[in-house]
Amino acid sequence: MEKYYFGTGRRKTAVAQIRVYKGTGKVVDYQGNEITDALLIKELMVPLELVSAQNDYDVSVKLSGGGFSSQRQAARLGVARALAKINEEFEKMMKKEGLLSRDPREKERKKPGLKRARRAPQWQKR
Repeated sequence: MEKYYFGTGRRKTAVAQIRVYKGTGKVVDYQGNEITDALLIKELMVPLELVSAQNDYDVSVKLSGGGFSSQRQAARLGVARALAKINEEFEKMMKKEGLLSRDPREKERKKPGLKRARRAPQWQKR
């Protein structure tokens, strides 16, 4: 069994489970298939490039929920959290850049009598 570092990232309703292994810079899903989404790979590499380790670690990704953008941001947070477990210096560098902060914005629930969370029906005089 290969040793890995685990990080979970969340954004809105998206959840990313990340495993970071010693390796050559490959990005795969949990089944071992190569990921071809260029935007996802670019987002995953942000924390790795910051600590100059893009060719030192392989990343395994499992995404669920949310949309494309939320999944990418959740994955970036997961990679940053996993790297923070590897080295304390990495954690300091990423914290300074704001990569370890979770974006807390969630969709507000719909309220009774309103069309959406805050959108009221149009007022009628008669």
